[in-house]
Amino acid sequence: MTKADIVNDIAKSTGIDKATVLTTVEAFMETVKDSLSKNENVYLRGFGSFIIKQRAEKTARNISKNTTIIIPAHNIPSFKPAKTFVSVVK
Repeated sequence: MTKADIVNDIAKSTGIDKATVLTTVEAFMETVKDSLSKNENVYLRGFGSFIIKQRAEKTARNISKNTTIIIPAHNIPSFKPAKTFVSVVK
């Protein structure tokens, strides 16, 4: 399912025009990205949590050049679904 499909489904089920729904969906995604960039987790009760996971520094190998490189510690975004969300998907 794409963002356009989500917008179409919401527009059909609510009766709101697609342009307004698209603006709302994009504003939601921007808000989540802004919060995560500030190291603030986003909790949506009954749906899940958008969280920041911290990856430790590690050593990796470049097989073709036979060299090792150090990958610095960094943060990555992650999604953890709520229990009710998981129970519906199963």
